[in-house]
Amino acid sequence: MAREELTRLTGNGNGNGECGKDDCPNVYRTANGSFVVQGAVSEAFTPPSGEGIVEIPEGVLREAVRVLGW
Repeated sequence: MAREELTRLTGNGNGNGECGKDDCPNVYRTANGSFVVQGAVSEAFTPPSGEGIVEIPEGVLREAVRVLGW
């Protein structure tokens, strides 16, 4: 799946203080309604094969919820 196929919910320069570029924590929505999260790789624990763990600031999740109107 290419980034162009995703709807970016966060980091669009909305004043959340995180950033407005492609290299920062972000939440994206896929065409089928699932989410893709971009963030710093976390070493909190070893995930199962084929999965990864990322860490994103609380403000990024709050922004995504706001954009979705939840």
